[in-house]
Amino acid sequence: MHLTRREAPIEAIRTRAYTIPTDKPEADGTFAWESTTLVTVEIVAAGKTGIGYTYSDASVAKLIEATLAPSLIGQDAWNIDALWLRMQQRVRNLGRSGMAATAISALDCALWDVKARLLDIPLARLLGLMRESVPLYGSGGFTTYTDDDMREQLAHWVHEDGCRWVKIKIGCEPERDPHRVRVARAAIGKEAGLFVDANGALDPKQALHYAYVFEAQDVSWFEEPVSSDDLEGLAFLRNALPARIELAAGEYGYTFDDFRGLLQNNAVDVLQADVTRCGGITGFLRVAALCDAFHVPLSAHCAPSMHLHVACAAPRLRHQEWFHDHVRIEQMLFDGAPHAVDGAIAPDLSRPGCGLDFKHTDAQRFAV
Repeated sequence: MHLTRREAPIEAIRTRAYTIPTDKPEADGTFAWESTTLVTVEIVAAGKTGIGYTYSDASVAKLIEATLAPSLIGQDAWNIDALWLRMQQRVRNLGRSGMAATAISALDCALWDVKARLLDIPLARLLGLMRESVPLYGSGGFTTYTDDDMREQLAHWVHEDGCRWVKIKIGCEPERDPHRVRVARAAIGKEAGLFVDANGALDPKQALHYAYVFEAQDVSWFEEPVSSDDLEGLAFLRNALPARIELAAGEYGYTFDDFRGLLQNNAVDVLQADVTRCGGITGFLRVAALCDAFHVPLSAHCAPSMHLHVACAAPRLRHQEWFHDHVRIEQMLFDGAPHAVDGAIAPDLSRPGCGLDFKHTDAQRFAV
């Protein structure tokens, strides 16, 4: 078969799951964990290999291998929008949210990476730079941490990494949260911003009560005070919270409709999206356009290495979550993973694609 210069048939797709123990037990308001599973995807097209990944369940690798990869092999890697739609249609009867969305996200990220590598340019240049670096907020403060653990972590982000904001988990034992917020505020001083994240652990009346307690402690961000599925509860709280506290949600958005629902119901002050859940780079760009249309700021959730280039291109992006668990994994297993400098991360524009190369040998001991 004769190929034109511009065709790039997908030759191979490789996927693997790795489960990495946490450095300490971690928990939030509704869940506890002692390991995190990373699912990687490599797509080979016209001699170039693109990398993508998601944080999900190990079974996602089988879903990619058995269901999604066969629908992409032989297709032209340049046509990312068409391939994204092809994947959405392939999982229609499985359900497009949840694990299927994370699988598509990893594949889409790999497609964008291979496209930029075929052009031999950094992904941020391909997408179009809106900014040269992305502000960070340190994120951890797990409910399993002692006060000393939390002080050490938060102080490092502010005083060593230069983060302007930090976030702690709350909601596991709400009556203890005012104390934990006081510990956090003392650790970071008066100038840094303090965020709290309940992961949907509270009901609306509880959340409103604690919001006024937290306002006195200079908290400026309340994330998922109630479940992100409770659009009425979020909208109620957005209108009732103290004016100085913004309500954020969206990390569990998987489809375009999830984000449209949050915005149309006036349920958030800041919308969150996760490139490893919301349909990859393609999905994240669409969410960014939606935020632009609704005049609502966007915050990137977790997975900072994979967000970095698209975060530089999103028009209303405010900041990137510098999530302890993912920062540790990405700096351990990817060459090119960013490091915080003066409270921000910046893409290395000398490296093509997303600038990441997976350390297969180092990762092998975590392989599922």
